[in-house]
Amino acid sequence: MSLREFLAKQLIDVIQWSEPEDGILAWRYPMEDMEIQNGGQLTVRESQLAAFVDEGKIADVFGPGLHTLTTRNLPLLTDLMNWDKGFESPFKSDVYFFSTRLQMDQKWGTATPITIREKEFGAVRLRGYGIYSYRVKDPRRFFTEVSGTRDTYWVSDIEGQLRETIVARMTDVFASSDVPFSGYGKKSGGAGAEDF
Repeated sequence: MSLREFLAKQLIDVIQWSEPEDGILAWRYPMEDMEIQNGGQLTVRESQLAAFVDEGKIADVFGPGLHTLTTRNLPLLTDLMNWDKGFESPFKSDVYFFSTRLQMDQKWGTATPITIREKEFGAVRLRGYGIYSYRVKDPRRFFTEVSGTRDTYWVSDIEGQLRETIVARMTDVFASSDVPFSGYGKKSGGAGAEDF
């Protein structure tokens, strides 16, 4: 590649992400036919982490702040073949942003009643429901085990798995609890009501 062709390429000098809406867990910065300029700026906001992926592997993860991307702090992302040509190579990597905000008010519930055996009443059918929250804490693990190379990974892409995992665990807890359904409190006078 000649110097003229090199300079004619579109280079990115600022990389940042402002979450356009709720529900996005991971987002790939659009890089098609673009390269990151050496000395470019990466802005990672307080509620984010950013990962550089080179040849399919996460090369580095950046926390909140302004980061200058140079060959000194990203040696794995520099094409050493171009150093002898009098200029430094741009980076040819993907950049993924991860939202680390707490994903709140996620609902779970049993679609059908769970049947368990109780000593006094025999088979008992229980239902359960509630809310939970979570966040992306480890972008390396989330990228390799969950989101992968998708352009955007949404809360809705994982919520079914999380709900089913919670319901399965609750089913195990209900079944092994060995808590009787009657006998809490003491009988009071009058109509035979129990105090709970």
